[in-house]
Amino acid sequence: MSSSEKISVGILGATGSVGQKFIELLANHPWFEIKELAASESSAGKNYKDAVDWFLPTPMPEQIREIEVKKCDPNLDCKIVFSGLDSSIAGEVETEFAKNGYVVISNSRNHRMDKDVPLLIPEINPDHIELIKKQEYGEGFIVTNPNCSAIGLSLALKPLIDSFGVESVNVVTMQAISGAGNPKKVKLDIEDNVIPFVKSEEEKMETEPLKIFGELNLDGISFADFQINAQCNRVNVTDGHLETVQVKLKKDTSKNEMISSWRNFSSEPQKLKLPSAPNHPVHYFDEEDFPQPKIHRNIENGMAASIGRLRPDKFFDYKFVVLSHNTVRGAAGGAILCAELLNFKGFI
Repeated sequence: MSSSEKISVGILGATGSVGQKFIELLANHPWFEIKELAASESSAGKNYKDAVDWFLPTPMPEQIREIEVKKCDPNLDCKIVFSGLDSSIAGEVETEFAKNGYVVISNSRNHRMDKDVPLLIPEINPDHIELIKKQEYGEGFIVTNPNCSAIGLSLALKPLIDSFGVESVNVVTMQAISGAGNPKKVKLDIEDNVIPFVKSEEEKMETEPLKIFGELNLDGISFADFQINAQCNRVNVTDGHLETVQVKLKKDTSKNEMISSWRNFSSEPQKLKLPSAPNHPVHYFDEEDFPQPKIHRNIENGMAASIGRLRPDKFFDYKFVVLSHNTVRGAAGGAILCAELLNFKGFI
C-alpha cells in the first residue's frame, strides 16, 4: 500500500502518554497515516513539537513535528481517531466524534461497558465487532480497548478457557509506573516503595474479562460466568505489568497440557497476518525465574504475553505468572490491532 492509499487517522489526546505511544507506533504503519493531532485548548494552535513534553526514549518522528495541534472537535480531516484521552473528558468527546461519522478506537474506560460497544481483544473475541451494527451513530462507531492489566490476564486465560474451561481466578498485579501516565507530570513516591493501590483497576480487572469472554447474541453480550478476584499494586518498573494468577479449571488437566495450549494458541489476527499481530500471542518459559519485565516486555514488539512458573496450587488448581507490555499491548498497540481487524473486515 502506497502512502497515497493509506487511511488517514487522527489522535485525540496526542500530547499525553498514550497519545505519544500511538504516534510512535503509527509513524511508519503500512496501512495508516497520521494526518491530525488533537489535544487540550492550551496545546491547540501550536506545532506538535512545541506543544508536547516528549518523554519516550525513541525520538519524535520527524513527519509529526510540524503538524498543528487542533482542539478535540469533530472537524478533523481523517476517518479514524485513536483516543488516548483522559477518562474525565473522553466519554463525551468520543460520542461526539462517533455521531459525526468518525470511527473511534478508544483506549479510555468510558464506553467499555456500553452494551453496544465491543470491548475488543482481536485474538479473543473478534466476533464482538458485530455489536457495531447495534450502535446508533450513523456512519460512525466506537470500539474500545480493554484495561491494560485485563488484556494480559485475558490472553493467558483464553487458551485455558478454550481447552479446559475456567471456574474462578485470583490475580495480584505488579504494575509499571508508565501505566500512571507521563512520569514528568504524575509524581509517584515509588522509589524504594510499592503502592498497594491503583485507582479503579481492581474493579476493571474483575469485570472487563467477563464481557470479553461473553457470548454474542441477539441482545448483545451475555457475560461469562466465572469469577475473578483482583488486587493491584504499583511497583518501580518502567514498562510491563507482571501478574501472579491462580486459576480453578472446569476440567482436570496436566501441566504439560496447559503449556501446550499456550504454546499452540493462535487466532484471527495471526491467520489474517495483520501488521501489528504477534506471530505467537502467548509465550511460555520453562526457566524458573521467567518472565521478567526487563527481559520479556518487548517480545514480538511488545504485543505478546509471556507466561511462566506454572505449578499446582493448594487452593485452586494451578498458579502461574503472566507479563504483558502495558503501553503497547495494553494500550496503543492493542488499539491499533483492533483498527487493523476492523479495516480487514470491511468496517472502515
